[in-house]
Amino acid sequence: MLGTKLAFSTAYHPQTDGLAKIMIQTMEEIIRRLCSYGMEYKDHKGYTHDWVTFLPAFQLAYNTIQNSTTGNFNNLNGLKKRRDSFDGPFTIIKLTGQNAVEVRLTEEFSRKHPVFPVSLVKPYFQKGEDKFPSRKKTTNPPEIVEVDNSPGPVRNIIKARKIRLNGKDQRQYLVRFKNQTADKDK
Repeated sequence: MLGTKLAFSTAYHPQTDGLAKIMIQTMEEIIRRLCSYGMEYKDHKGYTHDWVTFLPAFQLAYNTIQNSTTGNFNNLNGLKKRRDSFDGPFTIIKLTGQNAVEVRLTEEFSRKHPVFPVSLVKPYFQKGEDKFPSRKKTTNPPEIVEVDNSPGPVRNIIKARKIRLNGKDQRQYLVRFKNQTADKDK
């Protein structure tokens, strides 16, 4: 009746009309940069402020800058204003359904769920190392060691430890397999 349209979305994978997408991305980028360094600031009176106290200032700054709707912006090098913050590279293990891929995550991301929508996956091209020498380098995914003579699927992990073999950190797990007793834990 009034020309409104319902466009349902999910929390971490929104795909609606995209009107607020750029603003949300920019604010996420600002907050991500602040939180990643654990920013704390002491003013001239000795009071300590964290990043939350600066949010009104960043909102004012965002609302007063020129953006793609109010004018062109390129930095001095001719690069885009904002580059996507991607982690990786990760090795794709398999395609899960038609819209998701399972990736082999590094130790740093071991607590994350390894399945991602294909819309978030990009091919990796190694570049920019000379332009950004201080950029954090990611490590390669850990090698998968398959155990021969496995007695079947794992029921639960009993213990885990980190050891160093041949100069590399590795994790070892004591597991109990389904349909096995405690004396056959490996």
